Amino acid sequence: MLDSVSSTSSSSNVQYATQSNDAMDKDAFLKLMIAQLQNQDPLEPLDGTDYSAQLAQFSSLEQLSNINDSLNMSLDANYLLTQSINNTMTAGLIGKEVKIAGDTVAYKGQESTTIGYELTAPAQEMTIKIKDSNGAVVKTFDDVDLELGAHKLSWDFTDNNGNKVSAGDYTVVIEAKNLSLTDMEVAQYFVGAIDGVRFSSNGTTILVNGLEYQISEIFEVINSEDDIETVTDTDETEDLVSEETTEDYVDINDIKDGKIKDKIKSNLGYR
Repeated sequence: MLDSVSSTSSSSNVQYATQSNDAMDKDAFLKLMIAQLQNQDPLEPLDGTDYSAQLAQFSSLEQLSNINDSLNMSLDANYLLTQSINNTMTAGLIGKEVKIAGDTVAYKGQESTTIGYELTAPAQEMTIKIKDSNGAVVKTFDDVDLELGAHKLSWDFTDNNGNKVSAGDYTVVIEAKNLSLTDMEVAQYFVGAIDGVRFSSNGTTILVNGLEYQISEIFEVINSEDDIETVTDTDETEDLVSEETTEDYVDINDIKDGKIKDKIKSNLGYR
């Protein structure tokens, strides 16, 4: 009889051990504890102290599980809030001109692209080459600005013969030498106005010249609406000055007719 009980307990333990896994949740822990009670040895039942310890472990496991769920919900809410704020701010960039990091542009039928480069010192000579995906040079620019500062160059996606290139990726390679005719590094990028913003499950992207870019690829916003506002304010100031000048204008005929004295008194508040 004792051998039979022992054998049953062993086979049950083996069965549950086989079904266990490394990621044990509170439900699996509770099932394991109940199975242990059902298959305990009648002659050596589970000690009350051990049972209380297991109940305490189960309670701790449940609390940790609930805390983990709450943290995950909080992280999800914070992510959605942050994404919403970022989307709103990104939409405000539509119409702005930006600098996009990189040296490769995809041709998909757009009219042109603007290549930007910046010289930290004047260059003696510089050549800008555009290569296709096979590494062959399709376009070469020799007559470029060599002065210190940032410069732009427009490419209409034509080759050296004036023919439109085929669709694909094209890489811009800049070779420059300083005044001592030694090689110099040139920072290069692309410049374009943001045409639109696209929201998807993969994140927010911007559309520049018909191409889609990640927000992280933008490293500078160039133009600002302050210039437009300044011009408007200047025009309004000129109109006000013109109106004031017209109101204070003194007709020469008033001087001849002796009316200038009455007009001065009127302006000063005298009668």
